[in-house]
Amino acid sequence: MANTEKRTIYISPVTRIEGHAKISLQLDENGRVADAQFHVNEFRGFEKFCEGRMYTEMPTITPRICGICPTSHTLASVKACEMIQGIQPTYTAQLLRRLMHIGQNLSSHALSFFHLSAPDFLLGYDSDPAKRNIVGIAEKFPDLAIRGIRLRKFGQEISERITGKKIHIMGIVPGGMAFPLTSENKKALQDWIPEAKETVLIGLSIIKKFHEENAAMVQSFATAPTMYLGTVGKEGEHELYDGKLRFIDAEGKILQDQLDPANYLDYIAERSVDWSYLKYPYYKPFGIEKGIYRVGPLARLNVASKMKTPLAQKEFEHFKSLNPGKPVHGSFYFHYTRLIEALGDVEIAEEILRDSQLTSTHIQHHGRWNYAEGIGSSEAPRGTLFHHYKTDETGKLLKVNLLIATGQNNPAMNHSVLEVAQQYVKGDQIAEGMLNRVESTIRCYDPCLSCSTHAIGKMPMIIEVVNRDGKLINQIQRD
Repeated sequence: MANTEKRTIYISPVTRIEGHAKISLQLDENGRVADAQFHVNEFRGFEKFCEGRMYTEMPTITPRICGICPTSHTLASVKACEMIQGIQPTYTAQLLRRLMHIGQNLSSHALSFFHLSAPDFLLGYDSDPAKRNIVGIAEKFPDLAIRGIRLRKFGQEISERITGKKIHIMGIVPGGMAFPLTSENKKALQDWIPEAKETVLIGLSIIKKFHEENAAMVQSFATAPTMYLGTVGKEGEHELYDGKLRFIDAEGKILQDQLDPANYLDYIAERSVDWSYLKYPYYKPFGIEKGIYRVGPLARLNVASKMKTPLAQKEFEHFKSLNPGKPVHGSFYFHYTRLIEALGDVEIAEEILRDSQLTSTHIQHHGRWNYAEGIGSSEAPRGTLFHHYKTDETGKLLKVNLLIATGQNNPAMNHSVLEVAQQYVKGDQIAEGMLNRVESTIRCYDPCLSCSTHAIGKMPMIIEVVNRDGKLINQIQRD
């Protein structure tokens, strides 16, 4: 009879991500990883406590969901409100919204690459964990650390120059914007463009050099095929702010195209799991087991037919050449696609800042409650985001559903963790660098768990190997 004894390795917390989570690895009797789970131990309650509020409050409430991607939440929210009112924003308001959305995407991608993931690329996966962070980068690569900080600052300053706030932004309202952009602030943002473009290009050179020097690792890192979902324009072009949905299968075949985001429930369903507060969304036509799909920069470039700007298009063509005619499935390529998007963000920001109507004061149309239901979507840095509101005849919210990008990636993240753990974790002698590689799988997706509650205080990382009887076999602790 086979020995059914199992041992469990806990990685808690997962470091260098936005939010708090842990990973558990189940070892079989031979010390090989048999199963893995990604546990999100934050509770999310925004949907429930918004019930009973007026729908018009949501563009003010929802930026508080997350300090990393407040603009995406606000845009999805305000689009839902505009559907309830039956109105559209003005041309200048659309420009300002696009500019703010680009700024937030750029800021988030800068944080993910330069602050959270670059320590692995530049200092090494097996380097001292006390130094394997932004502090270590600042000590060894001070110019790069400053560039990463300033790129993030540029993204945040776009919001500040328009609305007066960098995070938890205000000023995006049903029908348009509450604040115009002054000529002085427009000029200040234009002055940032050359530096921002140069920094993104430096980031691209770093990740492409890493690809070349570590080709075997990159090409084998969590490569299980999945479906993909992203927003595209009318010609299939890459789109972040406003467009239609496109699903492709694991071979690159378009399953659904130009779908109205308002019909998202026809194609996406969710189920709960007992080991995490994060649900398991799936593509409804394929069912729970076969309907795993991914969102985010890797998904957006896999579903897109082209980019909108020349430099980003050049990198996009190189990305597509990695697996001609089919999607690029390797999770490590999230980092590369994140930087391709960042490059496109800077180029589009440059174009918008040249538009003569950007400083117009015709920035808002006005409306009132006309319909009981509203659905809005946007492409958050981590993927497609949906806000869905149902109201009574007075405009009070009866039901709120927020389908977050990180949640949609949850099934794929669990599969990816298992793949990487089985590749790198062997036996009872667990090296810290092995576990860092497992953690880095999650950093590829750059999950934003801070959309939930926040923890306060210092949390050490403790890795324990125990047997079925609870006896401690081995322990590694990282302060």
